[in-house]
Amino acid sequence: MRELTITGPGRIRPRRLRRTAAMRDLVAETRISPDQFILPHFVLPVERAEEPVPSMPGISLMGVENLLRQVESDLALGIRSVLLFGHPVQGTKSPGGEAAADAQGAVQQAVTRLKAAFGDSLVVMTDVCLCSYTDHGHCGIIEGGEVDNDRSLRPLVETALSHARSGADVVAPSDMMDGRVGAIRDALDTEGLGGVAVLAYSAKYASAYYGPFRDAADSAPAHGDRQSYQMDCRNGLEAIREAELDESEGADMVMVKPALAYLDVIAAVRSATTLPLAAYNVSGEYSAVKAAAANGWLDEARVVRENLMGIRRAGADLIITYHCRDALREKWL
Repeated sequence: MRELTITGPGRIRPRRLRRTAAMRDLVAETRISPDQFILPHFVLPVERAEEPVPSMPGISLMGVENLLRQVESDLALGIRSVLLFGHPVQGTKSPGGEAAADAQGAVQQAVTRLKAAFGDSLVVMTDVCLCSYTDHGHCGIIEGGEVDNDRSLRPLVETALSHARSGADVVAPSDMMDGRVGAIRDALDTEGLGGVAVLAYSAKYASAYYGPFRDAADSAPAHGDRQSYQMDCRNGLEAIREAELDESEGADMVMVKPALAYLDVIAAVRSATTLPLAAYNVSGEYSAVKAAAANGWLDEARVVRENLMGIRRAGADLIITYHCRDALREKWL
């Protein structure tokens, strides 16, 4: 009987470079450093408190002292950047959200204490928005039943200035009002705070993935939704336009939010700008993985690794994620 000859792939065999873990690590195209992570925190206007967020396992609302201790622990893991979201003093929410700019507010106190404790070893970023401070839960001033873009700029500028005066390294306007980046940049420069950077939430989509965050920040709209000012999930080219506008207004960094459903947008914005690009792996993306893992439906470590690598591979330089503490502590990356 004639001997069967099997023709293989010849000299080109990609599997050679997948054979061992050491070899795979050697040739990996995508890598994540702890320096690229930004960990969000929810700050209460009290000295000591730690209130778990039921819809975000592992995440708590913290008093300022608790935040200091947590950040100290996270620094040991290599997490050197934080993004702060504040709660107002009970009973101070108002139509104009004036408490957002209170020099003694939760964010302002936390910034001052963090910079005093950790100095330049920690990058302190602050979310600049009104939604947690308004009694209607929208990100700007309501006029005639709608969010008035131009009237909303002044309180946003005042909030950004209060954060910068407290010592913030970066202010991050998330409201999606047109022109707010330029207004904040001009105000910072005029006030002698030109060294404070602006991270623009340039492409922030009106997303259902924000649900757990709104529980944590107590920022759900009391009526209507945010589709008139946050972006439509059907649009990708618009994200490029938004990022380019923010860059022209003086943004130092730009952001796409959420991340996983918008990897194509991350890639497109990456191609359109040379500014550092952040992607926000948001609360719903985090909680969905936590819930599936708790039910034994997914291997959390492997899924988190894939998600974070996918965000990085799409082109994000910086990743804002609630997973970074687990990922570094458990060595998932």
